Amino acid sequence: MTDPEVRTVRIVPSGPVMVQGPVSIEMPDGSVVESDRFMVAICTCRRSKDYPMCDTSHRCRPRVSRSANRSS
Repeated sequence: MTDPEVRTVRIVPSGPVMVQGPVSIEMPDGSVVESDRFMVAICTCRRSKDYPMCDTSHRCRPRVSRSANRSS
């Protein structure tokens, strides 16, 4: 495949789908989201506040207990 239009798509385990940009994403409601970045992270967990773009909401964040935040 030497077609210059071929894009690389990388699936990140427990993370987003990385797509070589620029991209145009057609949403189920017919709207279109565009990005001109060289690499675009597309959310697969649907937790992103910027869906369909990934905002790293899929990452596990350790819980901090309230007692650990209090000073002695």
